[in-house]
Amino acid sequence: MFIQVIQGKVSDEAGLRRCMDRWTEDVRPGATGFLGCTQGLCDDGTFIALARFESAEAARRNSERPEQGAWWAETERCFEGAVSFMDCPDVMEWMGGGSDDATFVQVMEGHTSDASRMRELLEQAEPQVHQLRPEILGGTLCTYGDGGYVEAVYFTSESEAREHEKVEIPDDLRSLFEEEGRLMGDVSYYDMHEPMLVPAGR
Repeated sequence: MFIQVIQGKVSDEAGLRRCMDRWTEDVRPGATGFLGCTQGLCDDGTFIALARFESAEAARRNSERPEQGAWWAETERCFEGAVSFMDCPDVMEWMGGGSDDATFVQVMEGHTSDASRMRELLEQAEPQVHQLRPEILGGTLCTYGDGGYVEAVYFTSESEAREHEKVEIPDDLRSLFEEEGRLMGDVSYYDMHEPMLVPAGR
C-alpha cells in the first residue's frame, strides 16, 4: 500500500466539499489502484486527506490523468496558501487498518528517529490495545522522507474515545506506550470530528 497525505488550510469550506463530492462521483471511477481515502476538516481549519493506493505507480498514474488535473485546478482554489503533499511509501496497518465505519479519526504527525521501532511497538501492543480499547477500530502508520510519519487512528465515536482514554493501563503496556511516546517526539494532533470516508470505486 502507498498513502499520499494532502494537507492545507481551507478558505472555502463549502466549495471544498462540493469538489470532494465531485471527485467521488466523477473522478474516482477512473482512478485505477485507488483503495480509499480518509479526509476531513479539523478545528483549526486544516484539511487533511489520506489517499490510499495499491502502489506509488498507481498514485502517479492517477495524478497524471487529465480529469484529475482539471479537478485539482479547481479544488486548490478552496485553500489559503500552499497545499502540501506527502508521499508515504512505507505503510503499516494495525488492528485491521483504517475503517469506513469510524465516526471519529485522529491524525498524528511528527518526526521519529526510529520508524521501524515504532512499527514494532504497535505490533507488540496490538493484542492488549484491542482488549482495553474496544472503540478503536484500527489504524495506519505511514512514513516519508527522513523520519516523517503520519499516524491515523479510527474510532467508533469521539465520546467513546474520550471515555476510554481514562482506563487504567497495565504496567507492561504502559512501558510500550512510554517508549512509543519518546520515539514520536513532538506530535501535532488533528481531530476529524466528521470524517469523510471514501471507499474504493466499484
